[in-house]
Amino acid sequence: MNRTDASKGSIPGGDAIALAARIGSGSLSCTDAMKQAISAARANAALGALCHLDEALGMANATALDHEFNDNPEAFSIRRFAGVPTLAKDLGGPFKGLAVRAGSRLFDGLLDASADSDLAARFRQAGFSLFGLTTSPEVGLSLASEPARGPVCRNPLDPSRTAGGSSGGAAAAVAAGIVAIAHATDAGGSIRVPAACCGLVGLKASRGAIPGGPGFGNHLGGIASELAICRSVRDAGAIFDVLRGKSAGPYAEPALDKSEKTCLRIGLLTETGSDFPTDASRQEAIEAAARSLEEDGHEIITVDWQRLAASVTASAAIFADIISINLAWLVESLHLDLSKAEPLTAAFAARGKALAPTALWQSLSAMPHVSHDLWRLFDGIDCLLTPMLATAPPPIGFFPTDHSDTALHLNRMGRFAPLACLANISGLPALTLPYGHDAGGMPLPLQLLAPMGGEPMLLALASRLEAEQRWIHPHAIAGLAP
Repeated sequence: MNRTDASKGSIPGGDAIALAARIGSGSLSCTDAMKQAISAARANAALGALCHLDEALGMANATALDHEFNDNPEAFSIRRFAGVPTLAKDLGGPFKGLAVRAGSRLFDGLLDASADSDLAARFRQAGFSLFGLTTSPEVGLSLASEPARGPVCRNPLDPSRTAGGSSGGAAAAVAAGIVAIAHATDAGGSIRVPAACCGLVGLKASRGAIPGGPGFGNHLGGIASELAICRSVRDAGAIFDVLRGKSAGPYAEPALDKSEKTCLRIGLLTETGSDFPTDASRQEAIEAAARSLEEDGHEIITVDWQRLAASVTASAAIFADIISINLAWLVESLHLDLSKAEPLTAAFAARGKALAPTALWQSLSAMPHVSHDLWRLFDGIDCLLTPMLATAPPPIGFFPTDHSDTALHLNRMGRFAPLACLANISGLPALTLPYGHDAGGMPLPLQLLAPMGGEPMLLALASRLEAEQRWIHPHAIAGLAP
């Protein structure tokens, strides 16, 4: 093979760009990369990261890429992730040939997989090679990925714990090294929470930055977005760049020059109130990150919990109403048989059906007020640094779905990730990355939030913190293992 070389970088444990570089150098073919990913998926089957493995599809995709690159070596240079195996989430998309079931028996045979969504087409144009679907909780309703239909998704760092949700399967697959990067969605923290559970990087982009259609863009009122769970900040920046809309809007800003000594005003929020207490080790990690950034010349401004408490509460209420009304609409429009659903799913659908139009309108009208409140916060700061999770990932079974108490379920999720919904409801970009580990070896994740279009700033700050290498991935990526 006569392909151009690419920088392999120095990310501990490797990342998707490093894997693409190895493929691009000719030392690993696309088919060999796929064979190793499939082998890793089989070897890690007990983790429950994949709910559907299509080896034939994966090999066909990889073989087609090998033929393309052999016939036209220049084609490799325009595909950022050329030949990199990846997985789609069992929610979102669709990706041609991979029929989504949303972790539920409700959708068996109902959802079309005959064509790619706009986003799926961009994944392929970037050079990714797909071979399966990752586990999601039923209709994405949980911060754990343990659908009744199976499989139960476990955390590769500690299989007794959750990998998070709803993109838990994606996070488990990346953390275990099955793939270097995986498609994910985020409507209430569903990219960031699993990434935080598994010691990974998760970016929830600004509202409208990533294509969401046809069909997936508006059914959650604009709070949902799609992107990926990554091993590195540079992978997050690269996939954001190749998947985002190329309009003249705020998302076209150039990446910040990381060599510049720009002084940013960074808001620091460490405590999350008595109703959502964050444990001491996670607070200390946020404070350590703030000190590190302060040493670079950035100004640290303490933000009191009460400044955000009302918006956090409003965001949780809005999220509950939107997901409930969405489920009620799906049941009616697709004529779904709720006897096939988990009890909690049926309860949320019933909640949505009972929701008065005036109450729904009140929630929708509250969304811009949350956005406005955050905009006012950013009058005084450039970026907000917060905890991502309040505790270590809880054990398997902590978020049961065999009951109908929607308020209890929402409260459990809020106590685990109290600041997750804020970015979805406001539409702002947010990024999580690990910044050390606790006494049990689990990640200490932080979250960075910025104004709309602030992805370059988030990525630059995250890259700076990642460079300290306070977190090292324990599992090698298939195709990059020594």
